[in-house]
Amino acid sequence: MAFAIAWGAVAAVGLTLLVDTALTLLLDIRSEEFTAVVQAPIVEELWKGLGVFLIFLLARRAFDGPVDGIVYGALVGAGFAFTENIQYFGVSLIEGGGEQLTVTFVVRGLFSPFAHAMFTAITGFAIGLVARRHGSARAALGAGAVGVVGAILLHALWNGSATFADFFGLYFTLQVPLFIGFILCIVALRREEARLTRARLEDYAAAGWFTPEEVTMLATPAGRKVGLAWASQLRGDRRPLMRAFIKEATELAAVRQRAITGRDPMAVDDERALLIRTRATRAALLAY
Repeated sequence: MAFAIAWGAVAAVGLTLLVDTALTLLLDIRSEEFTAVVQAPIVEELWKGLGVFLIFLLARRAFDGPVDGIVYGALVGAGFAFTENIQYFGVSLIEGGGEQLTVTFVVRGLFSPFAHAMFTAITGFAIGLVARRHGSARAALGAGAVGVVGAILLHALWNGSATFADFFGLYFTLQVPLFIGFILCIVALRREEARLTRARLEDYAAAGWFTPEEVTMLATPAGRKVGLAWASQLRGDRRPLMRAFIKEATELAAVRQRAITGRDPMAVDDERALLIRTRATRAALLAY
C-alpha cells in the first residue's frame, strides 16, 4: 500500500512530467485542449497502471483479487492526485491569486477528489480479476491493458467535460451516476469477498479450529460489530484483541484460499503461523 501511494505521488507524476516535456519539445504540442483530453489521460493512466502491474509482479502473495486491485489502483490514483493538486493549487495562486485558487480548489478538491482514484481503480480491477483466477503475468498485462483503456476513456471524458462541454451539467448527469455505480460495484465485491471468507473459515470450523458462532462473528459485518461490543465489556476493554482476532482470521481465510489453489508455496507455513496466532489471541481474549 505504501508502494502504491509512493508510485502515484512520486514515480507516476515524475514520469508523466518527463514524457509531457519530451512530447512538447519533439512534437511542439501547444494545444491545451489536446493535452487535456488526449495526451494527459493516455500518459497518466499508462504510468499509474504500471504501478498496479508492478505490485502484481512484486507482491503477488498480497494480490488476491479485484478488491485488492481496486485498493491498489485507488491508492496509486490518490497519490498522483495529491501531488498534481499541489501543482495546480500553486500555479493557480501564482497566476490568478486567491480567486483562481478558490475556483481550482472547488473543482479539484470538492468536486473531483476521487477522480484519479476511480480511473486507476479500473485498471486495478482488471488485473485483480486475473489475480483471482491465478493467471500469469502475461494475462495480467493483457487485462491491465484493457483496464488502462477504460481508465483513459473515463479520464478523457472527465477532462473533456471541463474543456468542451457544460462541466457542471455533465458532472451531475454523468459523473455522479458513474461514481455511484462505482461505489455499488465495490460494495458487491466486498460482499463476495465476505462470502469467500466465511466459506474458508467454515473449513476450519469443520476441523474444530472455530465454532460456527465464531465464524459468523468473524466473517460478517454484523457479527464483527456484536463481537467488538462484547469485547468492550470485558475487563480492560479488549476491543484491540478482538480487532486482532478478526484481522488474523480474515488473513487466515485468504491464506487458505491460496493454499487450495496451490499458487502459493508458502501458504502452508503462513497457515500454521496464523493458526497459532489466532489461538493465542482467542486465549488472551477469553482470559480471566
